[in-house]
Amino acid sequence: MWLSLIQGVGTGAGLIIAIGAQNAFVLSKGLRRQHVWWVAGICALCDAVLIGLGVMGLGALIAQSEGAMLLARYGGAAFLAWQAWLAIGRVRRPRGMDVASSASSASLAQVVLATLAVTLLNPQVYLDTLVMLGAIGSLQESPVGFYVGATIASFVWFFGLVSAAGALAPRLKSPRAWQWVDGIIAVIMLLVAWQLVTLTL
Repeated sequence: MWLSLIQGVGTGAGLIIAIGAQNAFVLSKGLRRQHVWWVAGICALCDAVLIGLGVMGLGALIAQSEGAMLLARYGGAAFLAWQAWLAIGRVRRPRGMDVASSASSASLAQVVLATLAVTLLNPQVYLDTLVMLGAIGSLQESPVGFYVGATIASFVWFFGLVSAAGALAPRLKSPRAWQWVDGIIAVIMLLVAWQLVTLTL
């Protein structure tokens, strides 16, 4: 079991830490101090559920459904393009970082819905958790151990990411710094959206 758990941590970290739309979104919320523990918790819990379903075999079934993947792909691309548009708007109208006002500028409901959307409307999340981690985990000597390891990697990453962002936030008070942050976020969102649209299923 311990070997499977270690493999779960390593494989899970390798897939989850890769920079993508979800991580860019989490980093953005972390820097702005917008309900960061809710954001990290939702992302980690979604991963835990999806990895578990994948290990149990659901990932293989979803991968065979072309209609479901097409719907998720174009819905996810549209949402990511909208997020990129919002980030571009912030680049054009940069503002300095005011931690207090930034933290209160988005309601908990708005942040929760946006986190669920950027997580569950992104087919990359399903490919990484349901399909890839699920397939690898199901072949382990201890699928449960692999699942626990991959889930630990997810929780450590997302909570560590918002913590690191929170520590960095006070240094990003100038509008110029935020132009760079939002510009990078916009580029990542657009690249992932383009990859989804041009993806061959």
